[in-house]
Amino acid sequence: MQKKNRQSFEAKIDKLPDKIVYLNVNHLEKGDYELNIIHQKKIIKKTSFNKK
Repeated sequence: MQKKNRQSFEAKIDKLPDKIVYLNVNHLEKGDYELNIIHQKKIIKKTSFNKK
């Protein structure tokens, strides 16, 4: 009979956010929008969406 080889696993998770930002699309007018998330004058995330 073979001996079972036990492995240990370790995981690290990032710190959970302290603050949350909400964007309520219901209050926007119909049309095309571009959302830019900026940190220290640099765009870190850019996304587009259409409100129908």
